[in-house]
Amino acid sequence: MRGLAGHDRRWASDTIPTGTHSTNDFVEVTLDLHPDDTVVLRSVEPADRTSSGSSTPSMARSHSSRIRQFSQELKAEARRISHDIMAELKKFSRSHGHTPAASGFDSALAARALRRQRAELDRSRSGAHKALRGLKFISCRTNGVDAWNEVQASFDKLAIDGFLSRSDFALCIGMKDSKEFALELFDALSRRRRLNAEKISKDELYEFWSQITDQSFDSRLQIFFDMVDKDADGRITEVEVKEIIMLSASANKLSRLKEQAEEYSALIMEELDPEKLGYIELWQLEALLLQRDTYLNYSQALSHTSQALSQNLAALHRGGPILKLRSKVHYFLEENWKRLWVLMLWVGAMAGLFLWKFIQYRNRYAFQVMGYCLTTAKGAAETLKLNMALILLPVCRNTITWLRSTRLSRVMPFDDNINFHKTIAGAIVVGVILHAGNHLTCDFTRLESSSNRMYEPLKENFGDSKPNYGTLVQGPEGITGILMVLCMVVAFTLATRWFRRSLVKFPKPFDRLTGFNAFWYSHHLFVLVYVLLIIHGQLLYLIHHWYLKTTWMYLSVPVLLYAGERTLRAFRSGYYSVRILKVAIYPGNVLTLHMSKPPSFHYKSGQYMFVQCPAVSPFEWHPFSITSAPGDDYLSIHIRQLGDWTRELKLVFSEACEPPMHGRSGLLRADETTKKSLPKLLIDGPYGAASQDYKKYDVLLLVGLGIGATPFISILKDLLNNIVKMEAHLDVAPDYYYPSDGTMPSKSKKALKTTNAYFYWVTREQGSFDWFKGVMNEVAELDQGGLIEMHNYLTSVYEEGDARSALITMVQALSHAKNGVDVVSGTRVRTHFARPNWYKVFSRTATRHPYARIGVFYCGAPVLAQELSALCYEFNQKGCAKFEFHKEHF
Repeated sequence: MRGLAGHDRRWASDTIPTGTHSTNDFVEVTLDLHPDDTVVLRSVEPADRTSSGSSTPSMARSHSSRIRQFSQELKAEARRISHDIMAELKKFSRSHGHTPAASGFDSALAARALRRQRAELDRSRSGAHKALRGLKFISCRTNGVDAWNEVQASFDKLAIDGFLSRSDFALCIGMKDSKEFALELFDALSRRRRLNAEKISKDELYEFWSQITDQSFDSRLQIFFDMVDKDADGRITEVEVKEIIMLSASANKLSRLKEQAEEYSALIMEELDPEKLGYIELWQLEALLLQRDTYLNYSQALSHTSQALSQNLAALHRGGPILKLRSKVHYFLEENWKRLWVLMLWVGAMAGLFLWKFIQYRNRYAFQVMGYCLTTAKGAAETLKLNMALILLPVCRNTITWLRSTRLSRVMPFDDNINFHKTIAGAIVVGVILHAGNHLTCDFTRLESSSNRMYEPLKENFGDSKPNYGTLVQGPEGITGILMVLCMVVAFTLATRWFRRSLVKFPKPFDRLTGFNAFWYSHHLFVLVYVLLIIHGQLLYLIHHWYLKTTWMYLSVPVLLYAGERTLRAFRSGYYSVRILKVAIYPGNVLTLHMSKPPSFHYKSGQYMFVQCPAVSPFEWHPFSITSAPGDDYLSIHIRQLGDWTRELKLVFSEACEPPMHGRSGLLRADETTKKSLPKLLIDGPYGAASQDYKKYDVLLLVGLGIGATPFISILKDLLNNIVKMEAHLDVAPDYYYPSDGTMPSKSKKALKTTNAYFYWVTREQGSFDWFKGVMNEVAELDQGGLIEMHNYLTSVYEEGDARSALITMVQALSHAKNGVDVVSGTRVRTHFARPNWYKVFSRTATRHPYARIGVFYCGAPVLAQELSALCYEFNQKGCAKFEFHKEHF
């Protein structure tokens, strides 16, 4: 039998003439001979025996009709040969006698043959679906010709003496981020051609490229199989499966999966080799790929109801351009009317003040000397007084948090307080340019160059002798104005995104001019600015009566309010004494702090608080979302290292931490039993945020990008606590009822408005899932009604259908189906690969809840906010579901 076993792989590269045709009419036939009485035709391709370098793409398709006829004849011949071989095998078995072991082996072979027949039947039924979802080795965004041209250009750059080395293959075909995988692909393709070379020519590269980009699922599957089957015997052992799992994990930056490769290779063998033969074959690998959805049924979307279908069909109606424009304007006004009326009121106030001062000075004698330069400067000065007063109000956080709970929140956009603060700052810049610019470049020079006769009426304002330009600039009004401008230039520059986020790089020691510290300290220059502004407003040349000097009137209330808030923060931070309960440092440079909750510290999910660590800086306060739920007996925050202060904070706590004990997550941990003393923390808050209003909505769509998931963790925990409480009261409160849709039990007098929540967390690091691992497991375990649906997305893994992630997807499906645990996140929540299709997410949500008011809450980098906002608008036009978008940036 060993002699025959050597032929069960294939007959390769047999060239057979096809009659009396020309010498070019040859084909290359590849067969698979299996021990279960079957011979499978792997491929039949044209072959040119005259010159390996003369083949072209057109020649590869020149004899398709003859090939098809020949392949049919060859399949019939193969069946006859396989029957003869199996007959000889049976004779050989009888001549040597049967043993229990041989009988068991025959039974295992028979069982596998039966499974194979069933798999081939399933394959024929799902052929079309399978072909559309074929494995991809290259994600080409261009067509085949353009993609090959790019590869050819890379070859010309990398080739030496007309040959491409094996080490440059990944870079040449566009797989530089997964070089190890590309090298295994190179070796597999070389084995198929029985090559053992470290370099290839351009013609050979084209042949490799044609096989990699082949649209046939069977062809790609065979390549993938050959990558695993390194000894080319047609069988994959557990060791080979482990090697390809480690290779795929490395290509997708999944270090933990790589460490557990042995466990998961055993899982695949257990699933695909129930007969315990010790190997799997091509058809078994294919069957697992095609059955993947069977293992992932738990994550499939709900079916479309007729009601939702009607809703979507209604969206097919398209109006004319006027109707579309009217719809867009209506939606814009509906979404932004709060912002619009506040902006209109503010712009109107500035315009009114500017015109009032402009006309006032237009009617004074000084206008005859200094002209419109004076009127423009004085009009701009009046707007500066207003804006220097208003800019303090959006940062009075305690006042805004209180106002959010009043009816005023119905008409005021309190969520846009920081945006309004920045808008006012822009208006101040314009006002400073108009005011200081006109004084320094226009009316001072006109006053200096005026005649003595024209200056005579102005002596009571500027003195008996006409001042020169230097005297005007060096006077009290000029000095205070110039100092204010210099302080504002420094503060506004360091507050820009480029400096605040350290996007501008300077050499040491000038690198300290960037970062949050520079922004924080430079902003305190405004204390000096306000002092100079009041002095400046009292030393005016053209106004002498105190009641006409109105600068102090504008500033008194906002300055006192802001000073009161800062004083309250100082006293409250000392009153809110907290004790560090637990510290953990996770992958991705994330520091988790659990602290005791002061008895008087009451907050809502979605709110944030300020934190100060005297060991890092005795002055700096930084805001962080609260990740614990209001019902928890502790406070928790998650801090990611994004700047200089957070980097120092992590360093201070890491010095007090120790490696975690067995079974506990985190790179470093500390708690109350830690021998080293933990740094002191001061807290201040809580403060309101957009997320705290989540209870107003029927359905929640929560989207977190990276560390932006923090406010939603508190919301999920709060929802879970409410669900548990309601389920606990079901037995003792008979006045609870179930709505007709069966989504959520509620009480007739006090029902929980939010019925469903969908949480989408997108991150690029596998270690990020450790941050909230306990919360996700808790929600998955206690939410028996499935009211909270969680989706994790890992963008470092190649998208579904890519060969580099195919085996990981299979392992993930098997593990979750068997153990209920996701192999990537280590939680009960399945991890999706690549980025979400947000259109499908919105479509599915609208389909499930066609008449609901859906709150879309987003926290993360600004890049995604625009897309989500646009989708809210699009789906609001389509159906009856109402999407309302709220965003938070960090």
